[in-house]
Amino acid sequence: MKNRMPPFLRTAMAAAAMVMVTGFATTPVVAQDVDLESENARIGYSFGVNIAQNLMDQGLTTGIDIDAFMLGLQDALGDDVQLSQDEMMQALMAFQQRMEEEQQAEAEAARSESENFLAENAERDEVMTTESGLQYMVLEEGDGGESPSATDTVLAHYEGRFIDGEVFDSSIERGQPAEFQLSQVIPGWTEGLQLMSEGDRYRLFVPAELGYGEGGTGPIPPFSTLIFDVELIEVNP
Repeated sequence: MKNRMPPFLRTAMAAAAMVMVTGFATTPVVAQDVDLESENARIGYSFGVNIAQNLMDQGLTTGIDIDAFMLGLQDALGDDVQLSQDEMMQALMAFQQRMEEEQQAEAEAARSESENFLAENAERDEVMTTESGLQYMVLEEGDGGESPSATDTVLAHYEGRFIDGEVFDSSIERGQPAEFQLSQVIPGWTEGLQLMSEGDRYRLFVPAELGYGEGGTGPIPPFSTLIFDVELIEVNP
C-alpha cells in the first residue's frame, strides 16, 4: 500500500519525514515554552513552517482537522501511531477524492461564469465577435500602420485581467513592452493582434478555448475567460 500514496501528498510527506528522522523531542509544547532565540528551536520551528507552507502551497489544508494533524505528527515522532497503514491510506485516498470533486465543481462554476460573461458581453454594441468566438473592442485607433501576420514578431504593451477585474500580468506595470512572435502565443492573441494595426489599442476578450483551456496555467485557473488591453507598437515581419 505504501507505493500507492497519492502523488499530491508525496512532497508534503517527504517534508514531514525530514522532521521525523531528526529525533526531536516529542513532549507537547505551547508557544510560550519555545525560546526562538536558540538555534535548535529556530531549526525545529523552521521545519514546522516548511511543512505547513508545503501543505498550503498544494492546497492541502482546507477542511483538515489541525488538532488531529498535530496529534499525527506527535505520534509519528514518538513512534506511537494509532492507525494502521491501510486505515491511513484509505483516509488519504478519501481526501484525494474530496479534493478532485471540489476541483471539478470549481471548474464547472468557472466555465458557467465565463460562458455567462461572454454571452452578456457579446450584446454590447461596441464589442465585436469573430467566428472563433474571440470578442474585441477598439479602444484607440492608430494612424493606419502595418498589420501583422501570424508569423510576424510584434512589440506590444498589454495588461491581462480576469473577468472580476484582477490583474494577473502587465507589461505596463513592468514598464517594458513585450516582443513575441504571433505563432508562439495563445490563439486568442494570434488572431486578435492580426486584426490590429500599429498604434491601435484593442481590448480582447479571450474565451478559455482560445486561451489556456480546461487546464489553466500558473495563476490562471481552468476555463478562465481573459481580458487583455493590448497596444500594438511595432510589427517586425
